[in-house]
Amino acid sequence: MDVRKRWKRIFVAAVAMLACVLFIVVVARIATGRLCITSSHRPVDRYEGASGAGDAGLSADPAATVDADADDIADNGDVLAAALAYIQTRPHYKSVYYPSGYPDDEHGVCTDVVAIACREAGYDLQALVAADVARRPEAYAIEIPDPAIDFRRTPNLKVFFDAHAQRLTSDAGNISEWRGGDIVLYEGHIGIVSDRRNERGVPYLIHHSGPLQLRYEEDKLQSYGHIVGHYRLDPTCLALLS
Repeated sequence: MDVRKRWKRIFVAAVAMLACVLFIVVVARIATGRLCITSSHRPVDRYEGASGAGDAGLSADPAATVDADADDIADNGDVLAAALAYIQTRPHYKSVYYPSGYPDDEHGVCTDVVAIACREAGYDLQALVAADVARRPEAYAIEIPDPAIDFRRTPNLKVFFDAHAQRLTSDAGNISEWRGGDIVLYEGHIGIVSDRRNERGVPYLIHHSGPLQLRYEEDKLQSYGHIVGHYRLDPTCLALLS
């Protein structure tokens, strides 16, 4: 009987050790970007106001209907659709330098959600930021410009958008001023505003904040952190490339 109990304790200890090792391996793979646990499943639109449908009737801002790439889809719609398409690829969170600028593998960070979404609307942030850095380097305080990475840094994007995008309210509770496809900037983070909203009418946030993030689209517009910028694309910035 004592032998049975001893072997049982050994078995339980071995199983516990194996489980611990597996847990450590899984956490390490997630932390290093080798394993993605983030879901691209969209949350339900819970807002029943404004005709009960997403952005319907929430804003009459004509800037929300600008179509810079002339594809018969407003820029905000292009940005939103591209952001949603990008997160469907379920990028793994990992900060990697790409000589070509835009990520060319399954990895990415918060700025890539925005840069890729803007590119699909006809705004190549890599080229636009590089042109603006060259035009007014004192605004960016960059010692050695590098077009491959400058547009993937949130401080640089704040400088660019402050100067070349429509600046809107930072009050997420002012729900009529927010539309799907807008860009929202926090201290050290950036994302795209969703067209779906919570019960209070506050939009969800489409973003990529880390390897332990459970969903790319979350009810965190108000709770993620201090909002330092809320923007809508302005096609006049394209003159930087001419």
